[in-house]
Amino acid sequence: MSNGVHGRSLWSRALAEHRRLVYPLIVLLALDIVVFAVVVYPLSQQVANVEERNQAAERELVGARAEHTRAAGTLGGKDRATQELATFYGTVLPNDFSGARRLTHLRVPQMARKASLRYESASVSQAQERGSSLTRFETEISLTGRWADIRAFIHQLEADPGFVVIDNVQLTEGDTGNGDGSIQVTLHLSTYYRTAAKK
Repeated sequence: MSNGVHGRSLWSRALAEHRRLVYPLIVLLALDIVVFAVVVYPLSQQVANVEERNQAAERELVGARAEHTRAAGTLGGKDRATQELATFYGTVLPNDFSGARRLTHLRVPQMARKASLRYESASVSQAQERGSSLTRFETEISLTGRWADIRAFIHQLEADPGFVVIDNVQLTEGDTGNGDGSIQVTLHLSTYYRTAAKK
């Protein structure tokens, strides 16, 4: 008990002796607390909010850049596809009915003769593709020859740069009347040409 009283009296005496220093320190400490509570803490909160907003803005910017890159890639891919389609229409497909007929009635018989096949007959039909500017030009061709020559001809036809699709192949075995073991093959071929736009 005497220690507690003695301790208080020591503090009281120290306060009394150094009051010129202690009271200004207490006032300064109180002022610091007020300044921190009124100015520093709200400013620190604003700075934290600004940093959060900056980070959110940076995330949005990264997302926007990624979206822009994807959109540019899509646009570039669309442009390439449009160019490739124009090239296909302009250089691969026959230009018109005459071009399709030349391909199937001039080029194909030439390849057949080169493969030592006899060109027997051909029939033609064509049909406008629904919902498209393309017309399908179909040809049925009958050829006669040895199996090895038929295989060589089909390979050559598939490798030819002219756009001809082999839809069906029908083989008829047996003697064709020549006594040379020839086989008759009927090929159903298709090509396409672009129909002129109707005005």
